[in-house]
Amino acid sequence: MNSDRKNNPNNTPKNNTDPQDPNEPVRLSKLMTERGICSRREADDYIAQGLVFVNGERVQTLGVKFTRDVKIELAAKAQQKQDDLVTVILNKPIGYVSSQPEPGYQPAIQLLTEENFAGYGNNKKTLTPHLIPSHLKGLAVAGRLDIDSQGILIFTQDGRLAKKLIGENSGVEKEYLVRVRGQEFFTNEKLALLRHGLELDGKILKHALVEWVNNDQLRFILTEGRKRQVRRMCEAVGLEVKGLKRVRIGKLMLGHLPEGQWRFLESTEQI
Repeated sequence: MNSDRKNNPNNTPKNNTDPQDPNEPVRLSKLMTERGICSRREADDYIAQGLVFVNGERVQTLGVKFTRDVKIELAAKAQQKQDDLVTVILNKPIGYVSSQPEPGYQPAIQLLTEENFAGYGNNKKTLTPHLIPSHLKGLAVAGRLDIDSQGILIFTQDGRLAKKLIGENSGVEKEYLVRVRGQEFFTNEKLALLRHGLELDGKILKHALVEWVNNDQLRFILTEGRKRQVRRMCEAVGLEVKGLKRVRIGKLMLGHLPEGQWRFLESTEQI
C-alpha cells in the first residue's frame, strides 16, 4: 500500500447512466469527473503530478483509459488541495453583474473585500488569510443572477461544486421571492402555466413550484437556470416583475447575510 494515499469517499464507483458499454475503457480524467472527485482540468493536473492511484497503482500518463469498475484514490497532497479550495457566498445587490461585464458595468466579485466580509455566523471576525489575491483570480461564479436582481450568489474554486450547481443535469433547487404587478388580471390557469407548460428558447421548462406569498409576491422554486428565466416566465403570463431576490440555493439559505457582504462556505455546510 502506498503511504502517501489518503482515504477518499469518492473512491467507490457511482451508478453510471452513460449509454456506452460499461466495460468500455474511459479516460481516467473523465472517470474522476463523473465520480465528483475533481474537475477535468484538476484531474489532468493531478495525473501529470503522479497524485492519482488506480487500483493501488500510481498513474502519471495523461489520456490513459480504464473501465468504470476501478478504484480511484488521490494522494494526500492532492486531497489537501481539494480541501483548501475556497467557496464564497455573497448577497449580491442590484446593479452588479454576476460575471465579467461589458464596459461600464461592475462585476459582483469586486465586492469580495475585507471591508465587506461578514464573518462567520453572527460573530464578526477578522478576515482570515484563506482569501488572498490568488484565490480571487481562481474564483468563478456558479449560477447567474442578473443585474436587476439581488440575493445569494456563489463563487467557488471547486469544480465539483460548480458542476453540482450548474452542470447540465444539476437539479439543485433555487428559490426566489418575486414582487410582481398585474395580478389583477392573473388567473389560476396562468398560475398552473407557471408551474408547468411554458416554453423558453424552443424548450419546455421543467416543473416549477410557484405559489403566492402575499398579495403581490410569488415564491418560485426552480431546478434549472435559463437566462432571466423567472422574469421571462412572468412576462409570458402577463406579470411585470418589480423585484427579484434569490434566497436559497439547494440547502444553503441567504439568511441574515447583509446586502453587499460575503462570507466563506463552512466545511459543515451542504448544498
